[in-house]
Order: sequence, then structure tokens, then C-alpha cells
Amino acid sequence: MAAAAALFAGCAQAQQQTYDHALDSYEYDVDVELVLAVDISYSVDEEEARRQREGYVAALASEDVIRSIQGGPLGRIAVTYVEWADSGFQRAAADWTVIGSEEDALNFAAQVAAAPLERGHYTAIGAAISDSVQRIENNPHSAPRRIIDISGDGPQNQGLPLADARAQADAAGVVVNGLPVISSDEGRWVRPVELHLDDYFQENVITGPGSFVLPARTEAEFREAILRKLVIEIAGALPDRDELRLAPFNGPELGRAP
Repeated sequence: MAAAAALFAGCAQAQQQTYDHALDSYEYDVDVELVLAVDISYSVDEEEARRQREGYVAALASEDVIRSIQGGPLGRIAVTYVEWADSGFQRAAADWTVIGSEEDALNFAAQVAAAPLERGHYTAIGAAISDSVQRIENNPHSAPRRIIDISGDGPQNQGLPLADARAQADAAGVVVNGLPVISSDEGRWVRPVELHLDDYFQENVITGPGSFVLPARTEAEFREAILRKLVIEIAGALPDRDELRLAPFNGPELGRAP
């Protein structure tokens, strides 16, 4: 427990120092660049995929998330919502949008809700991370914190090796956080998998200073996890160590190079 608390404190201090230095030294137009990367492979049926999207829509339009956005130094974030599956399947249901008000958040949530739902066969987590890094690197915005929030229902079974994808994120100063959706019931949210998915995400998916895994095991828990995760990521706060897993990190500090 003491080691975990020390790690939390170290991550918090490093993030705050990097953030303060970034705001003092460079020009930024948003507090956070955030990719919401959501697994819609065929291991999730169509009804469940829609419910998953509805969870994100509800969270994006929530008062807690809007307050977190407006509480930042600049009071706005840039966000895109990307659905992914196969190594060649990454599609933005809502492209990069600046959210700084309740109206902005509601409009973005409505855009996500209205997008056609398309799905793919495999689970290519590495390709989804790589695609998300490129979206952050190539968007028109600039922020001292850059985050990929990736959900998934199982381990990778196709595409770019996860080690390569994580290295790409580290090199770009992008944090990858994970939301594994865990179930032991056939046909409910996810297929059963013969591993601890939260451990798998911790060891193979997340990366960056302060990165974390926040698992969800039921539909209601999934909605709560999305909301909690977005507030943590937007506010730059430290999550409760009892509800998540932190990753070791040996990569570069956060922040875009001048």
C-alpha cells in the first residue's frame, strides 16, 4: 500500500509539474486532447454495442464531465470518438471537437449518438492505439495533456503488436488508459475470456505517467466507469487506488515538444 501511495504521489507531482511548465512555456488552445477509442468488434452484439455507445453519450453530456472541463486552466478540451475493431477498422463517429460549454458537450454527444453503427470481426488493440496516436499528432489542436481512453472486451487477436503501439504512444508523449469490459456470461456484453482482462490491460495495453485501468463488470458498472474515467482524465485528478490498477512507466514525460 505504501509503495502504491508513493507511486500515486510521484505521478501526481510529475503530471502537475509538466502541466505547469507547459502552460508557462508554450501556447495551447485546450487543456486535454482526448481520443475515446471504443471496441465494437463482433464479440459484442449490436444491442450491446449500442448500449455501450449510450453510456459514453450519457457521460459526455453529464454535469460532472462538463464541470471538469470548465474547471481546467483553459476551460475546454478537444475530443474525438473513434470506434475500432480489425486492424484496418478505425472510424470516427465524431471527429475532433472543442468542448467548453454544456451546449458543446450536448452537441458532441448527439453527434456520437446519431452516427451509423458499423462493426468489424477482430480485436486489434495495437492498431487502435496507433491510429489514435496519429489522430492526436495530426489534429489542429495543442494541449499539455494527451490521452487515449481505450475500451475493450478481450485480448488482442490481430494486428500491430501491442509493444510497438505502446512505444509509439510513449514516443509521442501520449498516455493510454484502459477500460476493460469483463463478463463471465456468454452473450452479455462480452465473450468469456480465459484470462484476467484487467491484468491483461495493465500489463499489455496502458502506458504513460499516471496511466490506469478501470474495469467494468456489469452494464450499470460500465456506465459508472465511463463517467468516472472521463472526469479523472479531464480533471487530471488521481483515481482511488482501490478501484483501479496503475502501470509502471519508463517513457518520456507528458507534453508536446516546443
